[in-house]
Amino acid sequence: MTMTKTNPTELLQSRYGEIPFNWDIDWNDSLETLLSHRSVRSYLSKPLAPGTLEWLVAAAQSAASSANMQTWSVVAVEDQERKAELCRLANNQVFMNQAPVFLVWLADLGRLAYIAENRGLPHVALDYLELLIKGVVDASVAAQNAAIAAESIGLGTVYVGAIRKNTQEVATLLNLPPFVFPIFGLSVGYPNSESEAAIKPRLPQSAVLHRETYKLSGQAEAIAHYDDIIKEFNSKHNVSATSDWSEKSAERIATLDYLKGCKDLRETLNNFGFKLL
Repeated sequence: MTMTKTNPTELLQSRYGEIPFNWDIDWNDSLETLLSHRSVRSYLSKPLAPGTLEWLVAAAQSAASSANMQTWSVVAVEDQERKAELCRLANNQVFMNQAPVFLVWLADLGRLAYIAENRGLPHVALDYLELLIKGVVDASVAAQNAAIAAESIGLGTVYVGAIRKNTQEVATLLNLPPFVFPIFGLSVGYPNSESEAAIKPRLPQSAVLHRETYKLSGQAEAIAHYDDIIKEFNSKHNVSATSDWSEKSAERIATLDYLKGCKDLRETLNNFGFKLL
């Protein structure tokens, strides 16, 4: 995908479905890359150029890390058979097989356990939820750095949370030790220009930006407005939708059906060595 210069007003229009505020800043390539993000679900079979993966990991490692404990790792899957198996475990999403690389991002406390054990020290803090949260946050921040870096050089990405639906099988496939937990996947590759994705509008800032204190009251208007924007977006891009955004979101949390294999996450984490006190 060739990056083209885009008018910032056009990008704001795409990101919100309207021009939400007056902007008066020095526009730059970083802002353009961030606001141009879209999930890519159709890839060319073209492999990444040599060194690309290493640069993406360098970008990931440039992200902030809590207490510099660096509680994350990533498994790069390029083998077609292993990718196909991951695809099967994650709802058979075809693009996972198309992209040349599938990155599995891990909350990695196993490295800390290994260091402590080699020094004859206990690691009782790893039994507490706070350390797992640190790992999840570290992995998420690192992955987003990698995604932005990839998109800045013309690659496409899409996150895959569905690997958590069959977490134990994913762990076995990737040979994950105790205290190492797969958080999500990220497909990376060259977008198929014949199936170019559109920039999807997000909620109005009046729903997500709170000044001084959080305010839930008053969001109804912003949510209703967003429902209208998404309906227009779906119609423009021939996306079939039987309900609006708020109704669909509410339906997802109304029962456990949406969680599927993820509803037993606490038991799964226990199997990975986490006691979560």
